[in-house]
Amino acid sequence: MEYEYLLMSEVPGDNCVDAMARLDNDLLVELLAIGLRQIHQVDIAECPFDERIAAKLERAHYHVQHGLVNEDDFDDKRLGMTAQEVYSVLEKERPAEQDLVFTHGDYCLPNILLQGESISGFIDLDRAGISDRYNDLAIASRSIASNLGTAYERHFFQVYGVENVDDEEIQYYRMMDELF
Repeated sequence: MEYEYLLMSEVPGDNCVDAMARLDNDLLVELLAIGLRQIHQVDIAECPFDERIAAKLERAHYHVQHGLVNEDDFDDKRLGMTAQEVYSVLEKERPAEQDLVFTHGDYCLPNILLQGESISGFIDLDRAGISDRYNDLAIASRSIASNLGTAYERHFFQVYGVENVDDEEIQYYRMMDELF
């Protein structure tokens, strides 16, 4: 008989949404940008997790075909669209992936843990793997705008080190996220 084990330990700290009550927004955004840069520095040479567009579209198609997409939870820009319509746009407007890194896959405030004024951990990495860095930048900036206000998106990109934000890629990866 074969056994599998999962050993877990608690990561100390609280998530960034809870930390909003005690930290200055600028500091919180800076910590988020620093944490994302750390994730993106992980070597992908032997990473077995493929989160590039082709692989994501394949899984998204499965979700659409099997009714696994909550269309009521779409961002305001896509409310009223069907999952199939979103998928069709994603197929048609697929950008070239130019900057592959190790990505978190759902880098948003609830998934980043802080202890004091430092990052203590990252959770919800089930979509982590090799992808274009804009996959994370899109999700992170949307979460920042939603939780802290749109004015903080620019600060996030500056601290992260993006001088010229590609808005089309931001919108593409936010749209992709609707199907997961």
